[in-house]
Amino acid sequence: MAGITFPFATSLVAQTVEPAGVRTMGSVNASYQISADDVLEISVFQESDLRSVVRVSRDGTVMLPLIKVIALKGLTSQEAAQVIQDRLAKGYLINPQVSVTITEFSKRRFTVLGQVQRPGSYEMLDQQEITLPQAIAMAGGYTRLADSKKVTVTHNDESGQQVNVLNARDMESGKDRAKFMVRPNDLVSVDESNF
Repeated sequence: MAGITFPFATSLVAQTVEPAGVRTMGSVNASYQISADDVLEISVFQESDLRSVVRVSRDGTVMLPLIKVIALKGLTSQEAAQVIQDRLAKGYLINPQVSVTITEFSKRRFTVLGQVQRPGSYEMLDQQEITLPQAIAMAGGYTRLADSKKVTVTHNDESGQQVNVLNARDMESGKDRAKFMVRPNDLVSVDESNF
């Protein structure tokens, strides 16, 4: 038997290589909530015809075989799998086993304008959380004319518009211990000092 090799015995460990810029559910916080423009891979165990790769629409829904339109926005991947499983179990399959994997995240951006070195739009990577001082740092920091005591953050969502006027200088120095987090689609505006 010497000199005979068995190719199936050389390695029992499978490696998963993720394409650059793509994060799968294995590397994602399980509490991440599905949002519009995320790309999902939905699989049903032993039902290859029902495998789908779909992008979540602006209204938070996806179109799937058999069950048609289903709302998934705001759910974790586990919750989404359970919702799909429940729908498939109602008249389509007996005890379906569903998995939902987020293969691509939607682009999450915020904008910084006013008295900063590089005004513009900046991307938030995957689940990254950004504080107000970090957002200003991403925009190159303040100009010499900036009033860091008066920074306006405008947030728009389904419930309407929120406007916050904040003292970023106190946040940076540690006087204000509150961490104000910049959210996707926020507009950060740094006012000019009046001297």
